[in-house]
Amino acid sequence: MKPLSVLNRSLLALACFSVFMPFLWMIITSLKPDNEVFTMDWIGSRLAWENYEKAWNFFPFGTFFLNSLIVSILGTLLVLITSSLSGYAFSRLRFRGRDKLFGAYLITLMVPQQVVVVPMFLLMKELGWVNSYWALIIPWAFTAFGTFLLRQFYLTIPFEVDEAARIDGCSHFGVYWRILLPLLKPGLATLAVFTFIGYWNSFLWPLIITNEEALYTLPLGLQMFHGQYSTQWNLLMAASTMATLPSFIVYLIAQRYIVEGISSSGLGGR
Repeated sequence: MKPLSVLNRSLLALACFSVFMPFLWMIITSLKPDNEVFTMDWIGSRLAWENYEKAWNFFPFGTFFLNSLIVSILGTLLVLITSSLSGYAFSRLRFRGRDKLFGAYLITLMVPQQVVVVPMFLLMKELGWVNSYWALIIPWAFTAFGTFLLRQFYLTIPFEVDEAARIDGCSHFGVYWRILLPLLKPGLATLAVFTFIGYWNSFLWPLIITNEEALYTLPLGLQMFHGQYSTQWNLLMAASTMATLPSFIVYLIAQRYIVEGISSSGLGGR
């Protein structure tokens, strides 16, 4: 094996280890007894599996988990619908000012979420959506990132495909639904993973828009482990491990599309 290849693989292994280390530390800490959380030993004197039961019963974990699941799934479906439609419009339809409008749309990517939460909250208040699933889902269901990602993927599909479908009598919606959408599976899967994880891990917006415990999502619930004088780190790590599993499962399901979707969309440096 060439020295350069050995070096590359060693650096890759080191990078993978550095990324995996926080998750490994989280799992190990979640299995330690209370009095051994801060010991230097990697493994505790015993595996405290009861930490997971305690973490589940510490607060309404099931309710928070269900809320996160509802918000993440519905939000992801809405983002896929809106982004695929807007991506089709910006890539396939010809209308005056299309490219300038798309450029203005992309400018919103430079606006951080913290800047828009106040006007967004006021808008939700006017609509009467405070403390509702609508407020948790709708504001982030229209994303410039999703539009850009799928537009780039649309552009990899030859326009001759559209023309052949139009000759056969397909309308614009027919071309979108019957012809192009099935070809977008890698891009849709990639966007679905990013969107699901974004909704699942969202903390700031649910913190602002909800003040009823029945609507809390998991990131808000995890904060309950931080007491005024102490933090139950082993229970927090157990709850965090359980909260990480859905995102991990979603990624595993769609991981074979991730590389293909990113490279085909133009985000791979082409």
